[in-house]
Amino acid sequence: MKPALFVGILLIIVGVLSLAYQGITYTTKEKALDLGPLQITTETDHTIPLPPILGALALAGGVVLLVANKR
Repeated sequence: MKPALFVGILLIIVGVLSLAYQGITYTTKEKALDLGPLQITTETDHTIPLPPILGALALAGGVVLLVANKR
């Protein structure tokens, strides 16, 4: 498999996933209270937004690489 073909397919997959999910969400746990055996933790959700133009550019770049690889 040629490297350009592999990168093109990978860019298409990343572009489609980026357009579908619109961001990455993760959860962190923090100690809110620590009094000996009594511990209270809180969970906070964080979101890293992915602009749609990023997904579109990755998708277009993957298609260009696949077309260029055919020639």
